[in-house]
Amino acid sequence: MKNQNIPEIFIEKQNQVPDLLIHDFKMTTDVVKNKVNLSLHMFSFLQSGSKQVHFANNSVAVNKDQSLLVKKGNCLMTELLLNDKIYFCKLLFFSSDSLKKIFKKHRDLLCLKKTVKKTESYFTIKNDNYINSFVDSLTSIQQIKTKYSQDLLTIKFEELILYLLSVYGNNFMHFLQSLISDKGNSSFRKIVEANAESNLKLEEIAFLCNMSLSTFKRHFIAEYNVTPGKWLQKKRLEKAKEILEEGVLNASQVYPNLGYNNLSNFSTAFKKQFGISPKEVK
Repeated sequence: MKNQNIPEIFIEKQNQVPDLLIHDFKMTTDVVKNKVNLSLHMFSFLQSGSKQVHFANNSVAVNKDQSLLVKKGNCLMTELLLNDKIYFCKLLFFSSDSLKKIFKKHRDLLCLKKTVKKTESYFTIKNDNYINSFVDSLTSIQQIKTKYSQDLLTIKFEELILYLLSVYGNNFMHFLQSLISDKGNSSFRKIVEANAESNLKLEEIAFLCNMSLSTFKRHFIAEYNVTPGKWLQKKRLEKAKEILEEGVLNASQVYPNLGYNNLSNFSTAFKKQFGISPKEVK
């Protein structure tokens, strides 16, 4: 599937991306592991269906009881209808500059304690009464076609940030500061090893590394002195053996989550690696 540059694909003049943008995203069919390049940070207010997002170092799944704040960059996005007839998500995109303006205005309020914490690619938000009302207010702003619409959106965005700071405190502040940091998200090794035991394909891991598949393969061999296919297969089979030894799941339940298309291929690779079939693991 072609890489999607978002929010550019939602804008008529793609070279004029505003600092703040609302978009209603609706689908009537499932989309699995869509390659998305976010040029702006994004609030995703899910209204129906479910969303799964796979980042370089982690992944998250939410339903319509939750919303996501996602950092700009590459990710794999899965959006499912579930029992709903339509997938609907209201999106609010914002630039780092729009966030910096709030920081500057409220510099006495937005004070981060000195803590050492892993920076995530997302922040999960509970859809409480305020969030539900806020989403409704975005719809009202979309219906106002005047020169003041963007000013209203700027005010609502500031209101949202201040509300979430009051609810989530220092954790949310830490995440906001990571959005305007110039530091890179992840090293090559961190991304590869975070996805070693996943079911992602090579081209999907390469996308999360912001590389073409051919560049990724060259970089991988230089880094690990082995092809990525062999390295990943070994790691994933070792993980499968570990899971099977726990005695909770069988081979049929294990192989789909480790990148194998069917049980036969998994069993053949497993026996070649360990000299026994998955059924013989104790």
